[in-house]
Amino acid sequence: MTPDTLKSTASAAQRSKTFRTLARAGYAVLGVVHIVIGAIAVSVAVGAGGGEADQGGAMQQIARVPFGTVVLWAIVLGLTALGVWQVAGAFLEQEPDTKKKWGKRVKDVGTALAYFATGTTGLVYALGGSSDSSESSTSLSAALLATPGGVFLLVLVGLVVVGIGVGFIVSGARRSFEKHLSLPAGAVGRGIRTLGIVGYLAKGIVLGVVGVLFVVAAFTHDPEKAGGLDAALKSLAALPFGQVILWLVGAGLIVYGIYCFARARYAKV
Repeated sequence: MTPDTLKSTASAAQRSKTFRTLARAGYAVLGVVHIVIGAIAVSVAVGAGGGEADQGGAMQQIARVPFGTVVLWAIVLGLTALGVWQVAGAFLEQEPDTKKKWGKRVKDVGTALAYFATGTTGLVYALGGSSDSSESSTSLSAALLATPGGVFLLVLVGLVVVGIGVGFIVSGARRSFEKHLSLPAGAVGRGIRTLGIVGYLAKGIVLGVVGVLFVVAAFTHDPEKAGGLDAALKSLAALPFGQVILWLVGAGLIVYGIYCFARARYAKV
């Protein structure tokens, strides 16, 4: 398939009203996932248990509620559409600066892969299976460490994840996420802006900790250190005032989930 054909296909997808609706639905189901993960983290912080505070744990909780399988299939469909939307955006990137253009393309494709990965986890649970996100992170770390230059590769993975986390924090602090929205005026717009700031900061902190755990796993040659999102959140509980920090970050992820619902309505798609 030629580049022109790919661009034409991407453009057709972005012009499709049905596809745009599915992409908006993708933000909504992404909100559901973050709210459940945040709720699990808060539950852990207050000592009420809660299970695994990651995508797999969230899907497991969703599968247990009435009509949970229907919700899981909605998550699969919505996040797949959202991932394809991101890939289409990467092909249609209009940034005149070549370096910035490819930087944005890499970011879009990376975001799409995250959506696809979460959607795949939802698919596993929708089909009646189960998945351990922490085990997957550990297996990835072990596989990288077993290869020549594995320590370097695992450090690189960690630094990339840290960079993504920093990007979220910067987007929240600078409110640059607003360029992706058509915010209404007045109190509603201010409320969505506040949700975005808090949510982006919380998610950035969590991703930063995930990245740091990958780096620690590399330097200690211990893949068990890289436990993914659940390990990152629970490692916060080990810090001074850790339960308070975990509660705040968990609440921030819930806020990010609520922001995703607003983004489903006001995103520029």
